Amino acid sequence: MNAFESLSGRIDAIVMGASAGGVEALCTLLPAVPAQLSVPVLIVLHLPRDRPSLLADIFATRCQRPVREPLDKDPIEPGVVYVAPPDYHMLVDVGPQIALSADELVNFSRPSIDVLFESAADFYGERLLGIILTGANEDGAEGLAAIRGAGGITVVQKPEDAHSPYMLVSALNRTPVDFVCSLAEIADLLRALDRGE
Repeated sequence: MNAFESLSGRIDAIVMGASAGGVEALCTLLPAVPAQLSVPVLIVLHLPRDRPSLLADIFATRCQRPVREPLDKDPIEPGVVYVAPPDYHMLVDVGPQIALSADELVNFSRPSIDVLFESAADFYGERLLGIILTGANEDGAEGLAAIRGAGGITVVQKPEDAHSPYMLVSALNRTPVDFVCSLAEIADLLRALDRGE
């Protein structure tokens, strides 16, 4: 666990991406995010684009922190969990603030994990933690590589631990990562982030 504890105080933001099986994975991880950890968490989960999302409501009951589906230009506040709305890419913009975009699909997805991760890597650089979870396409592989290239910390769920391993294998094939962990280990990593702050 020493490797996880070494991350304490190094992180200014967390980004997570998931697809098939992601609701269940995030329901395991979000309770582990410490209430006192004052960094934002931004999440892209692939959703049907043609109907409203209930994710903010679902996750709010399992999380010690406020959970929001943001509007365009909302400021990114410490300690808030942001869940991308259906049919919009969610980006980190100067401020920092949320930017929502209806640009074309990326990896057949809008919102796209790559779009969030790449914009967050541009803004937060080496102080960003990126986590790829279960999923059935290649979204997130390029974004995680961008985080790695910016000096951020990269985490991939163990493929054998996932509902759908394809997205994880794609990410691991694209770039070296700092940690390959089970969901339980990722939860431990999140809990370790507030130690010593």
